[in-house]
Amino acid sequence: MVFSGITFLFYFLPAIIVLYYIAPKKLKNLVMVIGSFVFFAWGEIRYFPVMILLSIEDFVCGRLMEKYRSNEKRRRIFMLISVCSNLTVLLIYKYTNFFVGNACAIMGIEVIKLNIILPLGVSFNCFQSISYAIDVYRGTTSCEKSYYDYLTYTTLFPQVIAGPIVRYVTVENDLDDHMLTRDSLSAGMRRFTVGLAKKVLIANNVGYIWNLVSTGHAGEPSVLLYWIGITAYTFQIYFDFSGYSDMAIGLARVFGLTFDENFDYPYISRSITEFWRRWHITLSTWFRDYVYIPLGGNRVSKVRHILNLLIVWGLTGFWHGASWNFIIWGLYFAVILICEKYFLSKLLDKLPSFVRRIYTLLLVMISWVIFYFEDMGALVNYLKGMFGFTGVPLFNNGSLYYLLGYGLIFIVAGYFSTPHFKKLIDYAESSDKKRVWIGASAAYIAVFACCVAYLVNSTYNPFLYFRF
Repeated sequence: MVFSGITFLFYFLPAIIVLYYIAPKKLKNLVMVIGSFVFFAWGEIRYFPVMILLSIEDFVCGRLMEKYRSNEKRRRIFMLISVCSNLTVLLIYKYTNFFVGNACAIMGIEVIKLNIILPLGVSFNCFQSISYAIDVYRGTTSCEKSYYDYLTYTTLFPQVIAGPIVRYVTVENDLDDHMLTRDSLSAGMRRFTVGLAKKVLIANNVGYIWNLVSTGHAGEPSVLLYWIGITAYTFQIYFDFSGYSDMAIGLARVFGLTFDENFDYPYISRSITEFWRRWHITLSTWFRDYVYIPLGGNRVSKVRHILNLLIVWGLTGFWHGASWNFIIWGLYFAVILICEKYFLSKLLDKLPSFVRRIYTLLLVMISWVIFYFEDMGALVNYLKGMFGFTGVPLFNNGSLYYLLGYGLIFIVAGYFSTPHFKKLIDYAESSDKKRVWIGASAAYIAVFACCVAYLVNSTYNPFLYFRF
């Protein structure tokens, strides 16, 4: 079965929310766990027993680390058991075919493809469990005393397939307190609606354009058509991923949980350094806290610092997928960040903001070409086409048709990629004027209805981050 998170949400979410709100405080986590069980059964149940066994092991290791708090050696052993177990599961499920395929290619034999299905949310789930083990080891947080509550944390269905990466310390108190109010329910549903609209009304529409261009079904190619295509993908991946993050954050609010923000309008960045402070924030901070800083961060020699950046960003790329293009994508950003750190920062500071934003967006769009194409030949050809090295015309009738026909959706996507609309939302939500509140409520209901109508009638509803 092809998993559809949105289908699950419309079939089961209302029932789960109702049960959660009427359940006694002691049973609320049970409702969350049941919801997560149904979620995984709906998507891919074969990984679920593995996740349960991992959660038991992580919980036991956490308790033992707490027990041997004064014994550094034993504490480190239990931390390593937990971390290595999660990494082993991640490597087996996500990267076995990559390593086997490359080994076959090196030995010159036919590539063997093993029938290993990537489980739902394995990347996010393992990274959350690793962060828990390391935080307990460091003493950043105490271990969870109840396996029941830990299971609630490690199986949180709102975010397990698309983030944000939730650290235990973030929701530790929420799992016990269940601070549910009418305001949290209202705020959560509004945030969920915004995320749903991002995904359904914007990401899906621009994604349709990219699908036509990337598969060669958009007609005769031209330089303009290549740029139209990658512009569409640039918007698609942002609105798809940030939309799912918004839905997860909104659902968390509905259930009385607070998740960290995952996006902060990354396409307005004025450098790649700033871009990665705004894009997939919980992933970049995860690698910073659990890989980059333990390697020494920037408190080392220049050569070692450069090596640290290459390691971290190579791993960041590899986390996204078991293919060489993801590693190249990560190293691509590593090189740019190194250049900005040691060569370009002073020059960039002297440039006007709009020039810096163009510079950043251009580099980001090139990165999405690397990110998308696993086939190296297709990747190189697309980049060559963008810059006119394939002999195609600058533009043709087909590319002008797409520019005029889909220009409005690009303008809308560009506008919603900036903080301007958020200011309007903040005003509507903070206003004490009744007519403003009524108007905003009507707008949310109308947007939600449009999303439902679109989902009912549309057959194009891809989920980009399913494979991660």
